[in-house]
Amino acid sequence: MQRKLLTLVVLIAGGIPFLPMPAMAQNSGAPLSKQALEECNKGRLATDRPTRLAHFRQGQTLGERAVAAEEGSADAHFALFCNLGELLRVDGETLTSIFGLRRMMNELDRALEINPAYVDALSAKGTLLVKLPSFLGGDSEKGEQLLQHVVKQAPRSVNARLALARVWCQQGRHDDAVALASEALAIAEKHQRLDFIPEAQAVLQQAKTNAAKTKEHRS
Repeated sequence: MQRKLLTLVVLIAGGIPFLPMPAMAQNSGAPLSKQALEECNKGRLATDRPTRLAHFRQGQTLGERAVAAEEGSADAHFALFCNLGELLRVDGETLTSIFGLRRMMNELDRALEINPAYVDALSAKGTLLVKLPSFLGGDSEKGEQLLQHVVKQAPRSVNARLALARVWCQQGRHDDAVALASEALAIAEKHQRLDFIPEAQAVLQQAKTNAAKTKEHRS
C-alpha cells in the first residue's frame, strides 16, 4: 500500500530545476558545491541508468562534503538536494523511500532557511508542493504562489513555468496554461535547453488539446 501511495508523488515537473549555475561564494565549500551541482546536471543529461547513477552518487558525495565544509551555505544544501532528488527518481517517478524524501526535503528547506530568496530552491519547493500529496507535505495553494513568484522573478526559469502550466490545466485555466507553456518552450529553445524542450512541447500540446475540448463543449 505504501508503495502504491508513493507512486502518486512526482518530485519535480521535469526533474530537479536545471538552471544556470548559481554564483558561488569564495569559501572552502564553494568548489565542492559547484562540482556537486555539475554532477547533478551531467546525470540529468545522461541517457543510460549506470551513468546517471554514477553522476548522482558522486554528486551526493560532493554535496555532503560541501555541507560538512560549510553548513551555512545555501548552495551546498541545494546541490545535495539536487542529487538526492534525482537518485530517488532515477527509475521514474515512483518513490521507494520515505526517509529519502524527508532527507531531500530537509536539504531544500535548509537552503531556503539560509537564503529565502534562492530562486532555484523556490522553484523546486513550489513544484514539490503542488505535486506532493498532503500526507507527504504537499500544499497546492502555497506551491502555486511560489511558482508564480519564481515566474515573475526568473525570466529564464522553464521548470517553474511548466509546473505552473500543469497546475492551471488542472484548474481548467487551459488558455492561461497554453500561454505559459508556449513561453516556456520559447525560453527553452532560445537558450538551448535541450533537456526541457520535449517536456515543454508535451505540456503545450496537452494544454492546447484541453483548451480545444473546453471550447468544443461550450459551443
